[in-house]
Amino acid sequence: MPPTNLPISRIFPANSTRRQFLKKSAATISGLAVSSCGWRLADVQSAPAAKGAADQLFIYTWAGYTDKALLDRFAEKTGIRVVADVFSTSLEEFVARVQAGGFRASIMYLSDYMVVQMKKLGLLAQLDRSILGGLDRLKKQFQNPVYDPGNRYSVPLSWGTTGLIYNSEQLKKAPEDWSYLWEHKQELARRMTLLNDVREVMGAALRMLGYSLNSTNKQQVKKAYEKLEELKSAIASFTTDAWRSQMLTGDLKVAMCYSSDANEVIANNHKLRYVVPKSGSSLWTDTLVIPKGAPNPEAAYKWINFLLQADVAASLVQRLGFATPSEDAFYLLTPEVRKNKIIFPSEATLKKCEGVAPLGKFADVYDRYWTKLTSIS
Repeated sequence: MPPTNLPISRIFPANSTRRQFLKKSAATISGLAVSSCGWRLADVQSAPAAKGAADQLFIYTWAGYTDKALLDRFAEKTGIRVVADVFSTSLEEFVARVQAGGFRASIMYLSDYMVVQMKKLGLLAQLDRSILGGLDRLKKQFQNPVYDPGNRYSVPLSWGTTGLIYNSEQLKKAPEDWSYLWEHKQELARRMTLLNDVREVMGAALRMLGYSLNSTNKQQVKKAYEKLEELKSAIASFTTDAWRSQMLTGDLKVAMCYSSDANEVIANNHKLRYVVPKSGSSLWTDTLVIPKGAPNPEAAYKWINFLLQADVAASLVQRLGFATPSEDAFYLLTPEVRKNKIIFPSEATLKKCEGVAPLGKFADVYDRYWTKLTSIS
């Protein structure tokens, strides 16, 4: 048996993390074929299609977003046992499964732009704000987000940025912007990686060129692709996770990554640093939602209220490395964590970042360029 005091992501690395789940673009999702999706989290059972026992709550989450201590604390407080199913499928397969009614979780963990898509498909229940406590104590930018004005369908749980992790001893000069990769292409040849994520990689090039991360201008997107094509020969690989061990062993000098991952890896090697490029990057938010027609909605609201409690939110930051949107939770953190700019970047940095927005049919343009960029030639 694995040690039960570790986060699920460390115990079961095969399960999808929130960022692995978003590797594919948020393209048009209508007309998807239903695909089977297997759960891999040990010691739990899959949520049945139509059960809603008052003492049981089924949640659908990413690996690393909960742990035994959290589940035990909730059970002790409410008498409700939480059964966690972990994403182990692609974006398209997940949406198809929800549309087909193939599972009946009462709580789902969704990224910001997925809230937009699921809401458009009529798959989310509108929240009863009178039951929820603590929404008014969220940081201002999370009280009325662009992806869900007024938090009518979702409650923010965590957030982060995308940037560059680098080895401060191996680089003569620290990177400040995406342009560093091009300017130092020879020095970094085959010693750098980019994410395996079309929107993040294309978005980085767009921001470097002074355009929006969510541009739907064909000429701008073409220019971003052409810049990336210039860099292609120097890129070791497009990877969302393999860079971790390579950065720790010194095989890589720089890697594009997510802030939560950078924070975890840097704890194991203090020669490593993380920077959000000055021309801007992506800002992602993860949320809690209740699917329409979910069983046991009372337990779902109890789970959301539980996670909105300042002491609970603060414990997750300390234990699992999340950036919390809770103002009260932030001030319960140790000074060391509050000053951690990887988890909590400055307001000036955040102003340069954008959320990844759905592109509709225009996503096909991104995907065509992505196929060309990542193909072996």
